[in-house]
Amino acid sequence: MARNSGWQRQVSDYRPAKSTLFWSCAACVVATIVVGFVWGGWVTGGTANKMAADGRMELAAQFCAANFAAGTGATGQLATLKAANAWERGDLISKGGWDAAPGSKAPMNGVAELCAKRLLAGT
Repeated sequence: MARNSGWQRQVSDYRPAKSTLFWSCAACVVATIVVGFVWGGWVTGGTANKMAADGRMELAAQFCAANFAAGTGATGQLATLKAANAWERGDLISKGGWDAAPGSKAPMNGVAELCAKRLLAGT
């Protein structure tokens, strides 16, 4: 069998010190975290909660717009919504009860304004 020559012998004979091994592992951990958060799509718990809340609000606004359109007198109410000032539109939606989340009677914060924006953008 051929003897290891040059760099092969150096690689096979190399025995790292404990500190070198520790710092190599620490660098791998840091590199994994950086790659995960930058390119891997990882997020913190706070960001995940905000994304979930935004998704719930978007879904509730979608239901609100659908309920508004399916309601009686939707065209007249839409005209009233268009004629109202921007700061009054959310109150008009809330008074109609369309901003309540599906399965509950309590409205979510910000849904009425988002619903009004969707209704006005859809026309």
